[in-house]
Amino acid sequence: MILFLASRPVVPTARRLSSAAFRGAAGPRPGPPPRGTGAGPAAPRRTNDTDHTDDTDHTDHTDHTDDGAAEAAGGTRPSPRSLLAPYRRLFAVPGAVAFTLAGLVGRVAGSMLGVGMVLMIATVRDSYALAGAVSATGLAVTALTGPLLGRLVDRHGQARVAVPAVAVYALGATAMLLCVHYGAPAWALFVCAVGSSGVPSLGSMTRARWAAVHRDDPAARHTANSFEQVVDEVCFMAGPALAMVLCTAVFPEAGVATAAVLLVVGTLLFAAQRRTEPPPRTRATAVSAPGSGSGGAEGSLTRSPGLRVVVLTFLATGAVFGSMEVATVAAVESYGHGSASSAVLALQAAGSCVAGLVFGALPVRGSAATRFLAGVAAMAVAALPLLAANGLATLTPLLFVAGMATAPTMISGMTLVHRLTPPTRLNEGMTTVYTGLLVGISAGAAAGGWTVDHLGPDAGYTAPATAAALALLAAAGGAGRLRRSLGAG
Repeated sequence: MILFLASRPVVPTARRLSSAAFRGAAGPRPGPPPRGTGAGPAAPRRTNDTDHTDDTDHTDHTDHTDDGAAEAAGGTRPSPRSLLAPYRRLFAVPGAVAFTLAGLVGRVAGSMLGVGMVLMIATVRDSYALAGAVSATGLAVTALTGPLLGRLVDRHGQARVAVPAVAVYALGATAMLLCVHYGAPAWALFVCAVGSSGVPSLGSMTRARWAAVHRDDPAARHTANSFEQVVDEVCFMAGPALAMVLCTAVFPEAGVATAAVLLVVGTLLFAAQRRTEPPPRTRATAVSAPGSGSGGAEGSLTRSPGLRVVVLTFLATGAVFGSMEVATVAAVESYGHGSASSAVLALQAAGSCVAGLVFGALPVRGSAATRFLAGVAAMAVAALPLLAANGLATLTPLLFVAGMATAPTMISGMTLVHRLTPPTRLNEGMTTVYTGLLVGISAGAAAGGWTVDHLGPDAGYTAPATAAALALLAAAGGAGRLRRSLGAG
């Protein structure tokens, strides 16, 4: 990605690359919910540490033997005449609206960070190569710290970890702003990028709360899963656009400064919603929690063969996202409409939003493993027609359709993650998978840039088509291991 930023002087391309690389700070595009660990229609009561060793988590794990049947048995089916009914029911839980809105503020801010940082450094230092390198450093640190923060959240609770984490981020971001404004050496920017990359994953924590308040209602968890995917897409569309406007119309540092303030405010508001916060894991809980084939209570989560299949598939899926954005920007520019690239990419995200909302309102059919494989297959098939696009008139509807395959894939994939992860390690499990997605996005952006530079814009969609085929190969090749892991839970 760094080489591509250095070799592509076109501003929109670099902007989209930065957005792709840092989308995971808001909750990468991906985003279905975790395993259930809370109460039904009423918010779960805050309990002491001993009380958290409840058997509801154990009961929830028994549905691994037939995850499709369990989901079909839970909750009320939405009426075909009212797709909004499941969503009204979802937000009937006391406190649901409050933690959703608070998390939304912070997640929009997170989606602003990547493009805001790239535009700030590129504008002030006149170097997209430096901007891309600093962004890549921040992404690498985020990938390393994400699972560690997730494990701390599981052990100590969301508020006790998110508040100090966002404080550390705020210090790093402030240092970055000062270094850029006052012309500090380039190495100082890399140090600041390391310090400002420990952003708490509000997307993961929001999904953990949905799973907590709807632990006995699989249908509601499915709807929440779909809703969160839509929120991810909305953040992806709104955040980078807002950062771009602030950096170009106000002053170069405005995007990062605004994002930092919103992230701190959103995190503090989210942490203040204590009645819906899942209780932290204790030593007794860790000992009694089922292993689910995922490394048990203390081992590595990636020991689970099924979870490894999901991580590998998400790695390739991230490459689809990263390379498709680069290919789209290059294609739109080659058509002579470079300024429309953001709108075209937003249309792709809109397709995912529509599919996510509909998918969340429809009854669940079949097992999660089957739905996941079907979604990956649809994503691979939808990427092929993009190779034949020769103008905006053909590209835009094809991208909309390709976007529609994204939501069901991500929703089903994250449903598998929370089924394969012990309930006491939910945040760690989700951030582990997100790490694979982030690495895939970065690698896909680099591969897409190489393809465009060496084979031309017309061949740009070869990269996402290849990545989608690899995702399908990983999902299909590991389908047996995935089902065995689910059955072993």
